[in-house]
Formats: sequence, C-alpha cells, structure tokens
Amino acid sequence: MTPLAVAANENLAQVSNYLIYSSMAVYTLAFLAHILEWTFGSRSKVARTAAALTAPRAAGAPAVQVRGKGGTAVLDRPEVVTRSATGSRDVPDGPGAAGGDEQGDLYGRVAVSLTALGFLIEAAGVVARAMSVQRAPWGNMYEFSITFSTVAVGAYLLLLALKKNVRWLGLILVTTVLLDLGIAVKVLYTDSDQLVPALDSYWLWIHVSTAIFCGAVFYIGAAGAVLYLFRDSYESHLEAGRTPGRFRTSVMERLPSAASLDKFSYRINAAVFPLWTFTIVAGAIWAGDAWGRYWGWDPKEVWSFVTWVAYACYLHARATAGWKGRKAAYLALFAFACWIWNYYGVNILLSGKHSYAGV
Repeated sequence: MTPLAVAANENLAQVSNYLIYSSMAVYTLAFLAHILEWTFGSRSKVARTAAALTAPRAAGAPAVQVRGKGGTAVLDRPEVVTRSATGSRDVPDGPGAAGGDEQGDLYGRVAVSLTALGFLIEAAGVVARAMSVQRAPWGNMYEFSITFSTVAVGAYLLLLALKKNVRWLGLILVTTVLLDLGIAVKVLYTDSDQLVPALDSYWLWIHVSTAIFCGAVFYIGAAGAVLYLFRDSYESHLEAGRTPGRFRTSVMERLPSAASLDKFSYRINAAVFPLWTFTIVAGAIWAGDAWGRYWGWDPKEVWSFVTWVAYACYLHARATAGWKGRKAAYLALFAFACWIWNYYGVNILLSGKHSYAGV
C-alpha cells in the first residue's frame, strides 16, 4: 500500500472516530428529550388510566356502543384489551411515554428525530471505519460494538416506521446504546488494522453480520422481557388491592400491558431465532474452511450453542401454557445473558481460536 493510501485510510479512521463521538452527542440529546417526554407525560390524565386498569366492567354492559350522528347510527369501536394466558388478567395498554400529553408527545417526537439522526451519523461512522480498513468493519470488539448499537437503533426505528407501538422503548434503548458506545470508545477501542488470516474470508460478511443482527434483535426482546416483569408486578399489586407509589404508578401505567409486553418479547425472539440457527451453521462451515474442522468445542462455539439451547428452551416453554409469563421471561433473560457472556466474557476472559477482542 502506498504512503498516500495509508494516509487516506488514517484520515478515514479519524473521520469514523469523529462520527462515532458525534453520534454519542446526538444520542445524549435524544436521551434528554426522552426524559422530558416521560416527565411531561406524568402530568397527563394518569389517574384515569389507572382507574381503567382496575375498575370492573359493569355487568351487562354492551361490548359495542351505538350513538346517533344525524340520522345515521354509528358504532363506536369497542375498547381493545390484550388477552393474556388463560386465567390471568386482561387490561388495556397504557397511553405511552407521553401519557396523552401534547407537550410530552412533542418531546417524544423530538427524541425519535434525534435518535434517527444519531443512527445516521453512527452508521456513517461504521461505513467510514470499513473504508479505512477496506473490509467488513467487524474484525474486533470495537467494530462489533459500534455496529451492534447501530443495528439495534435501526431495528427500533424500523418498528416505528411499521407503526408498531414501541416508542416506550426509546429511553431504555438510547441509554444502553450510550453505554455500549462508551465502553467501545474507552475500553474496546482498537486502531484500524488488517484481519488475522483466519478472518480474511467472505464468510465474515455472512456469519458475523447475522450474529450482530441477531444480538441486536435479541436485545430488544430482552428489554421487552424486563419491562414485562416490572409491569406484571405492578398489575399484581393493583389486583391485590395495594396502592403502588406515585412514581411507579406514573411510569408503569403508561407502558403496554403485561400481556402485550409478554407477546412482544416472544414474537421478537421467535422471529430471529431461525437466523441465529443459521449463524451457528454458517460459523461451522467457515470453521471447516479456515481450520479444517466444523466443530472443535472452542469456547465461542460452546457458548453459541448454549445460547441457542437457551433460546430453544424459552420458545418451547413459552409455547407451553404452564410456562407463559414470568417463568418464560426469566428464561428469555437467561438466554440473552448467555449471548452477552458469549460476547464480552468469552472474548475477553477466555482464550481460543475466536480470541479477536483486540483489547
């Protein structure tokens, strides 16, 4: 490589670093806007929503109301509730982080716009990193981390674009993305360099890209499972006749119902599980090409398989009536914890053929 090309690559690496730090600044503004959304949302008609969660339906009340409009009878849409497992409660979803407050909704829209801007800047930083090394930007933990958070935010924005009710996830997402990027730039950062021979393959584009995508989507499913546990506990308190604290009430009643969060987490994890299966199969094929064997019980291979088994058990348990709810949520979080350990713990603490942490 000529000195001019080397200098150009170094400049691109610096541009990538600048873009990553810039995205962190924008995500910080999005974080503050999300805080304002939740703050102003707490001033909305929260008490009325809480009463709707606990008030019993009037006996014999019609499911559909008929009102007059001129000379035409108009059917009002009946109240929609999310039905959970047999024998459990049925409650409506909360109004969202903005709580129906116009100013809260305004800050929420600003937060989403800033999140989208941060995503575009971060994605540009990932592309600049790829151009600086002239390969896929997934050769070490720093590159994996910045791509992971980019994909996680992209998946969230895609769900919003598909009109899914997920804006309540924004604050948690932006907070953890800032944490991920902070660890990446302060602990995991590695200068641009070429790949080790074992990674110099087209399988890097296939295997690692699917691993990143699966991890980002598993993260969204895990966030849904955590919020389900909090919301389910809140609903149990109300069902038992106890009065939760004001702050807890203000936050919890604006979230979707426990049944909705349970279904959300399950659908997200179930949708991406086949791709995780493909990721492991693709890794085995790549190992055969690189090392002459498809499976060697390397720590990364073992924990990838453990993660697969954990999610398989979760999906099976979730499809069984007796394991819906909290038990299944705990199992989903255990499965994601296996994925996190496979990324941080195995890469940093254990040695093997997949030791490409770069730290």
